Amino acid sequence: MSHHRLTPSVRQQQNQLAEALKALRTVLELPGPFPEEALRDAEAAVAGHELPGLDLTHVEFVTIDPASSTDLDQALFIDRSGDGYKVFYAIADVPSFVAPGGPLDAETRRRGQTFYTPEGRIPLHPEVISEAAGSLLAGQLCAAFVWEFELDAAAEVSSVLVRRARVISRAKLSYAGVQADLDAGTAAPVLELLKEVGGKRVELERQRGGASLNMPDQEIEQLPDGGYRIVAAPPLPVEDWNAQISLMTGMAAAGLMLKGKVGILRTMPAPDERSLRHFRRQTGALGKPWDGQTSYGEYLRTLDPTDPKQLAILHSAGMLFRGAGYTPFDGSVPDDAIQSAIGASYAHSTAPLRRLIDRFVLVICEALSNGAEVPAWAREALPSLPAIMAASDQLAGKLERMSLDTVEAALLVNHVGQEFDAVVISGSKPANGNGAGAGNGNGNGTKPNGNGPSGIVQIAEPAVTARCPGEMESGSLVRVRVVSADIAAREVRLELAG
Repeated sequence: MSHHRLTPSVRQQQNQLAEALKALRTVLELPGPFPEEALRDAEAAVAGHELPGLDLTHVEFVTIDPASSTDLDQALFIDRSGDGYKVFYAIADVPSFVAPGGPLDAETRRRGQTFYTPEGRIPLHPEVISEAAGSLLAGQLCAAFVWEFELDAAAEVSSVLVRRARVISRAKLSYAGVQADLDAGTAAPVLELLKEVGGKRVELERQRGGASLNMPDQEIEQLPDGGYRIVAAPPLPVEDWNAQISLMTGMAAAGLMLKGKVGILRTMPAPDERSLRHFRRQTGALGKPWDGQTSYGEYLRTLDPTDPKQLAILHSAGMLFRGAGYTPFDGSVPDDAIQSAIGASYAHSTAPLRRLIDRFVLVICEALSNGAEVPAWAREALPSLPAIMAASDQLAGKLERMSLDTVEAALLVNHVGQEFDAVVISGSKPANGNGAGAGNGNGNGTKPNGNGPSGIVQIAEPAVTARCPGEMESGSLVRVRVVSADIAAREVRLELAG
């Protein structure tokens, strides 16, 4: 990192970027500070909080999150059990801090989820809960919903139990640190077992036809000098293994609720034939054909996002992951209860500090698991939750896209007139040059010149994804020139060079 004194022009641009990012709160009408009555409600809940009677503090839980996270929803412990495994998965007991019908309950329903901006997060719950009493911080005595799984030798679930208990996490670990320890062979036994169980759960996902897009994550990172950069990197293997434990829990939650005939599922329809045919054509044109016989999930697992053509295939695969929603039910089981990308019934249940719906799912599952009556307040909320979450998800998506647009404009503002190599991730024609390409952009605030053909290109450094006018093939390498970059308008204009 350079320690040279910032020039006025750079400082001025950074101020402009900061103002444009701050303006997103107003433009998108993001939640502001918590109302006083909601804060008082939260503080009273913390002051009068009682821990569950069941003591599981002997279980050596650890948390694994991004290094900077302080709102810790999940902690895990894995041990061998015969030729199988015993998995304990602790989820923050957020419901014990939120009185149904109170001011904090109302405010969390208004927010729906935690929103992440480049300058910081806008939490679903006040920090006295989300980053203190309700967070599974290392060394802190906490209340949690503890899921106990018995797994067989193939890591298939043979039994599940959900109970409220008091727990203590032993360590706050980071993905990067855990991956480094695993790679070096110095990881603790619980982490080696996470790799073992996670790998077997990936294989089970493959067998049931589940799918995931191994897309490089795009994250906005603030630099020590006040600037920002966009970091794009494929997820670490440990992130996938850890996610498999969360997916297993969500599938178990769905199973409990379907058996009890009350709850709310995260559902997504299977891709329609038209989308599958189009995707199959794209893969053939890009030189790595999908035969349509193996599942598309298994095919996607073979793709390398560092290869330009295969990265374009991954972007094109986005058309297969559409139509996700929430399906509440009470008294009867929904006809289509499958989340097609997972290949099973599924419910959000592992992030109650950051997502509203999980609070209700956890309470319902704990009651059903123990043969108790589902609380009336949780049942009564079910019909209203899909609209709340849909609006919240839409707002979070807009925030992410507009934040990236703003930072991308700032990254290129000093490069107007310069040329860069780029990968065409969504072209105006397929690789064989016949007909129109996928043309499914990423929503970046970039506009082509005129109404002619255009595509989406990805510049590696600085990391920018933008629309560019002209005919281009998906997966090809092109040279682009920066025509303009406007931070306030969140707009980048490119053109093909040569």
